[in-house]
This record gives sequence, C-alpha cells and structure tokens, in this order.
Amino acid sequence: MKSIQLNNGTEIPSIGFGTWQIPDGDEAYQAVREALDAGYTHIDTAAIYGNEKSIGKAIKDSGIDRHSLFVTTKLWNTERGYDKTIAAFEKSLNDLQMNYVDLYLIHWPANETQFEHWAKINADTWRAFEDLYEKGKVKAIGVSNFPKDYLEKLLETAKVVPAVNQIEFHPGYLQKDTVALCQSNGILVEAWSPLGSGRILQDETLLELAKEKNTSVGQICIKFALSQGILPLPKSTNPDNIKRNLVIDSFDLTEDDIETIRSLPEIGFSGSNPKTVAF
Repeated sequence: MKSIQLNNGTEIPSIGFGTWQIPDGDEAYQAVREALDAGYTHIDTAAIYGNEKSIGKAIKDSGIDRHSLFVTTKLWNTERGYDKTIAAFEKSLNDLQMNYVDLYLIHWPANETQFEHWAKINADTWRAFEDLYEKGKVKAIGVSNFPKDYLEKLLETAKVVPAVNQIEFHPGYLQKDTVALCQSNGILVEAWSPLGSGRILQDETLLELAKEKNTSVGQICIKFALSQGILPLPKSTNPDNIKRNLVIDSFDLTEDDIETIRSLPEIGFSGSNPKTVAF
C-alpha cells in the first residue's frame, strides 16, 4: 500500500476502507477482516456509524500490529464544543479498544442554518481537537464536510492547520473550490463516497471508459480520485469488490480521460449540503 504524507509528516495509506452504512456486529466485523486480509491498512469509521466496537474487535483479532495500521474516527454533531468533544473522543477510543487513533475528524461543521454562532462552535470544537493532538492521543486531526468558506473561517483561529478535509467527491461531483482551497493550504482531501454510493456506476461515459480499459467503473473512480491528489475511501461488504477496489495498477488514465471525467455533468450527489443539513 502506497502512502501520502500529511502536513504534519504523518504517513497515511493512499486508499482507505470506508465503513459507512455497515451495521455493527458480524457484518462490520467480517467486512473489516476481509479488508485487512485483502491488504487494506487504513480503516475509516465514525461514532455515528455505530460500528466502532466491531471494527476495534476485528482489528484486534486480526493479529496485525496496531502501529502498522491507520485508523480514523469522527466526532458526531451532538458532541460539538470543547468539553463534549473530549468526552466523545474517550468513548470512541474505548469502543475501538485502542489507546490512540491516527486521525480524528469533525464529522460535519456546525452550520448557519441551525446555529447563529456556528463559527464559534466550530472553533471551540477545534480547540479540543488541538488539545487531543498536543497530548499525543491522535496522530493527526482534521475536518469533514467543511465547504470552502467554512474552512476559511476555521483557519482564522486554528493553531493547527487541519491535516485532512474529508468530503463527498466523485465523478459528477468535484467540489472544485473546496478542493483548491485545501490543496493550496496543504490539507489532504479524502473522498467519501468515491463511487457516488453506487449511483454513478451505470453512467454511460464511465461504462465506456471502463470497457476500453478492461476494468470496472469503480476502479476508474478510485484511480480518478488518486489522479487528482485525493485519497479515496471505497466501501463494500462484498469480498470480491473489497479486493477489486485495490487493483488499480493494471490500467492508466490519460489526460484526455481525466478531462472527460472532470467534464461530466452533476451526477450521484448525495443531496447532503453541509450548509443546510438539519442533523
């Protein structure tokens, strides 16, 4: 597994295994065991996914040295603010059966639709993240679903520049302004739903490109994200697809291929706008 260096020098594996919508229990446990067996060393979860306990158990039972793995989890929206963030982090750590996590993310920003003082809430939450980082409980800290202007506002008061912004990114939904801001500030963009949660797998342009390359649309999407300097987090519970999502070195995307993908109309957007979500 190749790696990418974050802005604080931490190495992160260049493809992660996403676990959103994988239920706690046997399904999450088996999916993570399959991913580890397939060669993934980067597992992404979140408190709200409800599967931290099963993921922690799968990692522990795998026998793989914890220090050779990269584990991300996220703070849920109800736990924003300094004190609640610290408590929520300790619960995640306990559920994962770990004494540190590699990356901790603010899952969604407090937004202007719900909160008059949204920027202060985000700043207070980030201050707790900085303290966790300074105490060595996390190797890197970052955000998730922060649009360009929200990230700019956070950077005004942040002592530590986020290492990561994990956003929805896939062919048909590129968030160009947010990506540009991140990359100009040394913030790695991670792509959740890099396959559009499966919604773009039947797009005719991508199907034709996949046929030409003798590969799958999913593999095209993963390769495309990497070509843009973005770390993809594909998710699957199918053992064959889990393996297949790592097999991306058998074909290349030309500059014309990449421009074709970048020119696709909006498709596959989840509908979750961070500025207006009510959760």
